[in-house]
Amino acid sequence: MAFIYYVTQIQFEFGAIGLLKQECERVGITRPLVVTDPGVKAAGVLQKALNALPGMAVAVFDQTPSNPTEAAVRAAVEMYRAQGCDGLIAVGGGSAIDCAKGIAIAATHEGPLTHYATIEGGSPRITDRAAPLIAVPTTSGTGSEVARGAIIIVDDHRKLGFHSWHLVPKAAICDPELTLGLPPMLTAATGMDAIAHCMETFMSAAFNPPADGIALDGLTRGWANIEKATNNGTDRDARLHMMSASMQGAMAFQKGLGAVHSLSHSLGGVNPRLHHGTLNAMFLPAVIRFNAGAESVQKEKRLERMAHAMGLSSASDIPEAIRDMNARLGLPTGLAAMGVTPDLFDSIIQGALTDHCHKTNPRVATPEEYREILRQSM
Repeated sequence: MAFIYYVTQIQFEFGAIGLLKQECERVGITRPLVVTDPGVKAAGVLQKALNALPGMAVAVFDQTPSNPTEAAVRAAVEMYRAQGCDGLIAVGGGSAIDCAKGIAIAATHEGPLTHYATIEGGSPRITDRAAPLIAVPTTSGTGSEVARGAIIIVDDHRKLGFHSWHLVPKAAICDPELTLGLPPMLTAATGMDAIAHCMETFMSAAFNPPADGIALDGLTRGWANIEKATNNGTDRDARLHMMSASMQGAMAFQKGLGAVHSLSHSLGGVNPRLHHGTLNAMFLPAVIRFNAGAESVQKEKRLERMAHAMGLSSASDIPEAIRDMNARLGLPTGLAAMGVTPDLFDSIIQGALTDHCHKTNPRVATPEEYREILRQSM
């Protein structure tokens, strides 16, 4: 059975951050904990959010790591409870938003966070007691502001997914102005994350025509604008389209992702210093070649339709076009350039096989097929 669900109220425009207090009032948040990270604070974006909350009692947790951890969730929950907070505002990229989703669970549910992880059968255990969340993305990548999932590194070093419709933010404030100062390499890496979401969910075999349409349009916007946004960070039109591509990729991936993400989640757990979006960019070419043999991909002409959205003449051109784009954006040439070595393959494959994205790839990869994808991605 296909389950199709779109629920988030989205405010999308330049200057939308000014609507933050209005959205808090609509949702019923009176004492928010703002979850962010040191970089967002240093860039002055946190202050813009705080300025939009005049007269409200606000607590701030600004120590979200680049890959959110269970330890950071615990620290923030202590602050949430000590300050008597009744809701969350995440201001940042996917890390801050995912950390806030972990807090939304841990602050309102008993037991260890791993009890609620998807691969531990935890999704049904997440209830409507989850703390309400408003998300304010400051990058154009994960689209976590409209998604039901979060990725968190738990205490045993696994990078696990947490998924529930109760984790979908009650409001998303999508203000492209907040991304104008994003550095080129972060623009490129997060932008390729958004493009990977659009491509992977479009290739997934699940039946969800609205998601397919959203993903294909998001790919068109992202592919046409990522280079412009990277080369000229003040290009407002490019920034708007990249934020839309990011949002659309996450709206669509309720359909499921695939081998790109099962591998990048696993490798990100092995080495948390590696950027998730950059890893996705490295894995995309080899996974697309692998997926070309999937019956559903061939029957629905998935690659041909993606090639058309990217302005390419042939589906066979897609992997090399992605490699060329990565090079033009200044991203690494492959996993080896990121410090990944073949001795890590067994650990990466083990994690990929148990990842929640593994079985939604249009071809379910074997350990040896994952090993070949890794070899091609080096």
